Amino acid sequence: LALRQPVAGDLRQVVAALKITGDLERIGDYASNVAKRSIVLDQFVMPYSLGGLGHMARMVQENLKLTIDATGEQDSDKATEVWRSDQIVDDLYNAIFRELITYMMEDPRNITPCTHLLFIAKNLERIGDHATNVAETVFYAVTGETLPEARPKGDMSAYAIIRPRE
Repeated sequence: LALRQPVAGDLRQVVAALKITGDLERIGDYASNVAKRSIVLDQFVMPYSLGGLGHMARMVQENLKLTIDATGEQDSDKATEVWRSDQIVDDLYNAIFRELITYMMEDPRNITPCTHLLFIAKNLERIGDHATNVAETVFYAVTGETLPEARPKGDMSAYAIIRPRE
């Protein structure tokens, strides 16, 4: 690499590619875990609807596609779009977390399926975070600048207080 004397843009592309590979590997690991847990969940009858989880999964999938497009097209606008939507994914995760904890508190028979659903939701949230990391890297590789503000940490599940219904 040093023998070719790359310019700044070339170096940013090389460093970005190295960083992105780690994020893509983690995304694959999380996706594999979601698939395994989905197979286990097929054994359970769900007495409740989890439309929020489906919405979150579709949003993460869309962000991942946008991230791949941004990478291939070197499009900083698409990368910024993914970065901005990460907070929405985090908010969906927090709502799903509270909902599933409530279902578990209402009926102990819900604990096993809801635990799998919690892990699926967390894995989707992490896939979204890694897609956002890739988007940030693409933005830097294309523009030579970091995004203008720090990304807020949206996972508030560690601070959730759930009270049983009376």
